[in-house]
Amino acid sequence: MKSMETLVHNLRDKLLKKTATLGVVGLGYVGLPLAVEKAKAGFKTIGFDVQEPKVDMVNSGINYIGDVVNEDLKEIVKSKLLSATTDFAQVAQADCVCICVPTPLDEYQQPDISYVKASAESIVPYMHKDMLIVLESTTYPGTTEELLLPILEKSGLKCGEDFFLAFSPERVDPGNLIYKTKNTPKVVGGITPECTEVAAALYESILEAPIHRVSSPAVAEMEKILENTYRNVNIGLVNELAILSNKMGINFWEVVDAAKSKPYGFQAFYPGPGLGGHCIPLDPYYLSWKAREYGFHTSMIEASMMVNDRMPEYCVERASKILNRFKKAINGSKVLVLGVAYKQDIEDYRESPALAVIEGLENEGAEVVFFDPYVLEYRNHGKVKKGEYELTQELIESADLVIVTTAHTMVDYEFVQQHAKAIFDTKNAMTDVKNRENIELL
Repeated sequence: MKSMETLVHNLRDKLLKKTATLGVVGLGYVGLPLAVEKAKAGFKTIGFDVQEPKVDMVNSGINYIGDVVNEDLKEIVKSKLLSATTDFAQVAQADCVCICVPTPLDEYQQPDISYVKASAESIVPYMHKDMLIVLESTTYPGTTEELLLPILEKSGLKCGEDFFLAFSPERVDPGNLIYKTKNTPKVVGGITPECTEVAAALYESILEAPIHRVSSPAVAEMEKILENTYRNVNIGLVNELAILSNKMGINFWEVVDAAKSKPYGFQAFYPGPGLGGHCIPLDPYYLSWKAREYGFHTSMIEASMMVNDRMPEYCVERASKILNRFKKAINGSKVLVLGVAYKQDIEDYRESPALAVIEGLENEGAEVVFFDPYVLEYRNHGKVKKGEYELTQELIESADLVIVTTAHTMVDYEFVQQHAKAIFDTKNAMTDVKNRENIELL
């Protein structure tokens, strides 16, 4: 026991004095902002990624993530507090390593944890005593203990005696102007109480936010699933009610505005063409997949997933009906889609429902062009689709239908309304436009 106490003391002391070297595996939307905050806090930080272009950009001080301040990255790279590499042998220099790699769904809508597994296997040969490893990637409950722990112990080191292991779910909301990595509260759950305390000490040394300790990695993993499933279920509810309200001739956006006047017991959620981003559309699939191991079906969650997954198809059906009113078939019509990012005012189009809407329109024979001030082109199913560089009067007038799928504030919606034949606004982005004769809401 004294040996473990010594290990805890030694690592906590290094974190307190900022003499620890910190590592981040995966330099994407989660990993790069975390690596930047570690370096800004005064720690020598090493970023690991298998993609050489990302590594080269970081080492050149070139930013590619919206939530990272360009000047911050340049300064910490110049001062040699942050460097990036594809060489995992440098893990041997690190006292703490956070794994922030993607956890997508595979073609069968099951969790693909191959990136987590590969990262752990790359770390194993270079592990050493008194080391902390934290998994931040969103995943199903049990991943840290059932997958990560056995792989890491192949190093010959034993968790809780020789090294520390914990799960701390990432909380990244791209484009959020208030909450960033630095000031967002962190949840931490370790394999042992000592693992939890050391992981908490790590985040306390780099963040300006409360650290919430839980009793195990599984609790922290389930907590993350709860956060995003909560949103998924509530958005599924409003999407279904929006479809019903349309059939009843009721403006559902007005309904939500009225409901949120209640000062208690209600939180406003809004309908849309589907769900996007890395977490909210995917996390319920992790949970329902894991639940089947216990012979349990997450019926309410799966119902909301079906509603949300169908929204792009529903939007294509609505688009077809709007075109029909103008005696136009969807086959051969020109459709202008405004916005392909999954949320407003960011460049991230991961899992964006707009891509599914465009694909659905094209499958019906429509000629689809898009404009997004943040996304000039995107890749979907291995194909690249380029957008329009400017939202001109000619472009708008040439379209038989304009569909708003992302409510970017940079778009002049008054201008769009003035020149469009017909508009299908799936995000209520044109709420302030007074002349609404050619606008139809989801």
